[in-house]
Amino acid sequence: MMESRLAVLIDGDNIPSTHVKEMMEEIAKYGNPTLKRIYGDWTKPNLSKWKKVLLENAINPVQQYSYTVGKNATDSAMIIDAMDILYSQKVDGFCLVSSDSDFTRLATRLREAGMKVYGIGEKKTPNPFIVACDKFIYIEILKSGADDSDDDDEENSEEKKRPSSKNVDKITRKEIKLISTTISDIADDDGWAFMGDVGSLLQKKQPNFDARNYGFQKLTPLIGSINNFEVEQRENTKGSRHKLIYVRIKEKPKTTRTSRPKSKQP
Repeated sequence: MMESRLAVLIDGDNIPSTHVKEMMEEIAKYGNPTLKRIYGDWTKPNLSKWKKVLLENAINPVQQYSYTVGKNATDSAMIIDAMDILYSQKVDGFCLVSSDSDFTRLATRLREAGMKVYGIGEKKTPNPFIVACDKFIYIEILKSGADDSDDDDEENSEEKKRPSSKNVDKITRKEIKLISTTISDIADDDGWAFMGDVGSLLQKKQPNFDARNYGFQKLTPLIGSINNFEVEQRENTKGSRHKLIYVRIKEKPKTTRTSRPKSKQP
């Protein structure tokens, strides 16, 4: 199967330059970033931190002067380039790196054209842009993984994979309800749903749903940590050594009513 070709377009005015390496590694999970561009006014000193990482990650800078104070010319340049790339038919998807809601319509238009759209931005990203993407990844969870990468102590390797507590969201009733309804949507007659299908549907319902947001590397341990669900491993009938993971909603224990003794009639 041919790997998807991705166009990576970065809003240099809106994204910090730290941990770009981790960001590019994340993008590589979804396809081959064959085209990488970053947009900004490179005459401004605030973009100077980007210059070193551009060479290290083979990202091409695109100069866009700020013609008018208060107007973001970078957004316009990035949108025009995205449409040119779309019509060139040289890529299968886009990765839009920004926390700016101005790219909401662009993401929607690219998906209408049959493109896969991945978004990367900070947690402050407005929801309209997030839901306009097929998948949205927060930069904060990528930063967290990078912070622990220099320590080689294998004993605590699993803990180090988890984001620091300041970047971890708490699992609320809202997330539990989302998981429950998703399991119910695709469960068989016995209530079991294949974990892979659950993950895919969760992504469609909520593009920024990611186990790493809650301190887990994968969906299975996240769901397994919630008492409302039970997880089961099954042997793969196709001969693969990888076991199949299924999940279902736990049944509520039935309460038995105790009958009161009838009072004797006088």
